[in-house]
Amino acid sequence: MEILKVQNLTKIYGNDTTKVTALDNVSFSVEKGEFVAIVGASGSGKSTLLHIIGGVDRPTSGKVFVDGKDIFEFSDDKLAIFRRRQVGLIYQFYNLIPILNVEENILLPLSLDNREVNKERVDDLLKLLGLQDRRAHLPNELSGGQQQRTSIGRALITNPTLILADEPTGNLDSRSSDEIVALLKKSNKELKQTIIMITHNMEIAKIADRVIKIEDGRIV
Repeated sequence: MEILKVQNLTKIYGNDTTKVTALDNVSFSVEKGEFVAIVGASGSGKSTLLHIIGGVDRPTSGKVFVDGKDIFEFSDDKLAIFRRRQVGLIYQFYNLIPILNVEENILLPLSLDNREVNKERVDDLLKLLGLQDRRAHLPNELSGGQQQRTSIGRALITNPTLILADEPTGNLDSRSSDEIVALLKKSNKELKQTIIMITHNMEIAKIADRVIKIEDGRIV
C-alpha cells in the first residue's frame, strides 16, 4: 500500500541572480512499512526534500500525498495538526526541552495535542528504547545516544504515519550511531513504522529496504 507519493516536486529559493534550485522535479513513492534511506552530499537537496515531505516547508511546485491526501491543500492550521499527529521528526541535534525529563520529553506531542496518555504504551516504548531507568533524568544527565533515543521516543509516541529522520547519527560516536540505527530498524520491523532517513553515510544507508540518491536537487 502506497503511503507517500512525491510528485514533480520543485523548490526554488531567491530569484534572478540569487536563484537556487534546491529540488528539481523530484518524484517517487514509498510503501507503508518501508524503510527508505535518502543519500547525497551536503547541499544536494535531501534536507529540503525531507522538510517538504513533513510539511515544515512548502514547495514552489509539485505535490506531496500522504495517505492519499495532498498535504499542501491544507490550511496552515491543518498542516500544523498534520505535522503534530502524522509525522515524527528526528533531528541530528535532539531538540529536547532541557527542563523536562525523559518521559516528559517523549510525551510532549501528546501534551501539546491534549491527548490521553496510555501508560502501558509509554512503558513498552521506554523498554524498546532502553530508557526504563532513565525516565526521570533530565537531558543534561544523559549521553548523546540516550538523548537521541529520547527524541526517537518522542517521534514514535503518537504512532505517526511517517517517521522522518534527518541525519539521526550525525552528532554521535560510532557505537551510539550503531545503537540508533539498530533502534530505527527495530521500530520499522516491530512497530511497522514507515521510516524515511536522510544520511550521507552509505554504510548506514545499507540497513534500509531501499536507497534513493539525490544530487543537485535531482534523483540519480
